[in-house]
Amino acid sequence: MLTASPTVAFAAPEAQCANPSGTYTGGVPWGQRLVDPARLWPLTRGAGQLVAVIGTGVDGQNTQFAPGQLEGGGGTEATDCDGRGTIAAGIVGAQPDPSTTFAGVAPGAHLLPIRYTQANGSSNDGGDPGALAGAIDTAVDRHAGVILVAVPAAFDSPALSGAVARARAQGAVVVSAATATQQGARTYPTATSGALGVGSVNQAGEPVQTEAGDYVGVAAPGAELVSTSAGAGGAVAHRWPVTDPGLAAAYVAGVAALVRAYHPNLTGDQVVTRLTLTAHRPPSGAHDPRLGWGVLDAYAAVSSTLPADVAPPGSAVAPAPEPAVIPAAAPARPASDVAAGTIALAGVALAAAAGVTVAAVRRARARGWRPSRFTP
Repeated sequence: MLTASPTVAFAAPEAQCANPSGTYTGGVPWGQRLVDPARLWPLTRGAGQLVAVIGTGVDGQNTQFAPGQLEGGGGTEATDCDGRGTIAAGIVGAQPDPSTTFAGVAPGAHLLPIRYTQANGSSNDGGDPGALAGAIDTAVDRHAGVILVAVPAAFDSPALSGAVARARAQGAVVVSAATATQQGARTYPTATSGALGVGSVNQAGEPVQTEAGDYVGVAAPGAELVSTSAGAGGAVAHRWPVTDPGLAAAYVAGVAALVRAYHPNLTGDQVVTRLTLTAHRPPSGAHDPRLGWGVLDAYAAVSSTLPADVAPPGSAVAPAPEPAVIPAAAPARPASDVAAGTIALAGVALAAAAGVTVAAVRRARARGWRPSRFTP
């Protein structure tokens, strides 16, 4: 449960623009406890990685971003009237700060804000797919290794699918959330070949979004979240509680940056394989149209020992022995951070198995490459 904290004074926001709830001083937010990035920071904080945050811009005056962490130029934007870009960017890379328990997943990464749409806080709709394609091309030109589409488009276009294909060819990981609110609707590039589609869950592990499809690869927290706010006016400022399926993609993008930093020789496709292969499987053990291959497991994705060329889950190839998953040792989690609902308990169980070589697991790829550490 999120705990209210005192609201502090900030500069008056622009009319119709997003403004902070205050400075968050409650307990560690559940989504952050689930992903548990601090457990991986002794291994990597994402240094050397550039994450493009494509959406509504990012408020550079929020001081939970380090000086120089937001890169400018080339069509980037360091202001954010709408607010969604700043929230997503904070989940990816906000710095730990003594004034708050909230911190981003990869605080060592640099962020490249690129605005392609601006709704002034009045709508959750995405923008023009052609403009989004141009934003992705800008991110590729700036050599972003991870491209987070914080605000997907409601429609596809040849330009958008072409931009995703170019990004993939250059080795970038394109991450986009499933955010459609109408049954049967799709968002893009979430549903575009070559992008990693992300579903979202609440604290009970239940899907948040309506959108579903075989293109959803993994799920992450997307409800009752805390993150950085636009309109900070030179302070550390937050918005909470925020429920937005699009924010699940920000958690995945942050973990992708950690994976890239710790495994610099992996291709973008190999990073995606790690994220999906190590996820906590849905109850069925198979792909779920709203949860993908399961809920993101940052610890396993970064630290597990896997062959670089291991096949992704669901791959239509002949069955072969599966690799043992060997998590690297990491510091124990403080007792106060234990228990973030049903999903978090699974994460604690995994952490307890750190450093133990897991026996070879089920052979059938049709079962989703589920490691034996998840088998009762």
